Amino acid sequence: MSTPRTELQDAGAPAGAGVLETRLIGLSRQEFSCDVWARAPLLTRSASDFSDLFSADAVDELVSRRGLRTPFLRVAKDGSTLPESSFTSPAGVGATISDQLDDTALWRAFADGATLVLQALHRTWGPVGELSAGLSAELGHPVQANAYVTPPQNRGFDAHYDVHDVFVLQIEGTKRWLVHPPVHPDPLRDQPWTDRRFAVAEAAKGAPSIDTVLEPGDALYLPRGWLHTARAQGEVSIHLTLGIHSWTRYALAEQLAQSALAMLRDDPRMRSTLPLGVGGPADEIDTVRERLVAAVTEADSAPFLHRARRGQGRPAPLGPLAQLRAVAGLGAESPVRLREALEARLEGPRLTTRVGRLDLPETDLASVTRLLDGEVRTAGDLGLELVERLLRAGVLVPAER
Repeated sequence: MSTPRTELQDAGAPAGAGVLETRLIGLSRQEFSCDVWARAPLLTRSASDFSDLFSADAVDELVSRRGLRTPFLRVAKDGSTLPESSFTSPAGVGATISDQLDDTALWRAFADGATLVLQALHRTWGPVGELSAGLSAELGHPVQANAYVTPPQNRGFDAHYDVHDVFVLQIEGTKRWLVHPPVHPDPLRDQPWTDRRFAVAEAAKGAPSIDTVLEPGDALYLPRGWLHTARAQGEVSIHLTLGIHSWTRYALAEQLAQSALAMLRDDPRMRSTLPLGVGGPADEIDTVRERLVAAVTEADSAPFLHRARRGQGRPAPLGPLAQLRAVAGLGAESPVRLREALEARLEGPRLTTRVGRLDLPETDLASVTRLLDGEVRTAGDLGLELVERLLRAGVLVPAER
């Protein structure tokens, strides 16, 4: 089992460093990749000032003024999740919505010791969304963000493990963390801790690998499978959890298998009915295995993998009014760029993205290829007709001059 590490933040990150090095870890990207990533916890003291990302005021804003609905919030107390009906209510005049957050009910639950879990903050709070998108682009894995708001001397959940890696960023207050080695290393997404509840409870009774109090600015990285529990200390604790939904070799195998099976659909022999009187599947298994192995060997899993990646994230935000202004004011000197996080890919004459597919004439392929590098271009350089089409499709967005 890898040994947990504790680091002090470096005085300055390397030039050109991204979110990972500048805000989350106190070592180089290469060191993190070789020694820590998916192997061992990493505690980084004074990693960054996270006050620009989230705050107590942000919690109050989201709970009381944004009209959030479930499942954007969970409530937990003493290891159990409270029913949604206990903290939601109808929205009132003008909105026939029955599951919006009830700020009075949430206040009472919080005052009684419950933890508020604001989920999917990468969708509802701009600064967190920008950080999550930047980290996802660097790591090559999807990133989600939750906030945990815990009253003094309370905990939200029992010892458990996650099926994704996490970065814990302490925002306000302090929280004591107990971390234990996995009982099931590298769990897949369909292997939750509840499947091993007894083993987790027993392991949590042992001496922890990490027993520490996180203070504002501290960051803790935990690979998936590592057991953890946390309790607020003498004041309200707020921390962000960035969940890294790691791609695995098993996931690649799934994509390869899908590609192979798609090929076998076009094989007349594989579609044919088994003969009458066949003794059972064993009589045909050698033939099927031989053709399946051949299909796996020949399969190109890239389209399936790309489709899966597209489905696990969302493109960068797009403002309808700003987009309309860009279309209406389009001219040769108008600056545009590829919308971020599109997972755009040119497959022959077809551009596939998270917002749909576009079939392109051959005369536009060179311009679209240039766009895929993400650099700012002018509409005249690319072709006004093409740019208008891509703006209307939500593929291009107006850029700063």
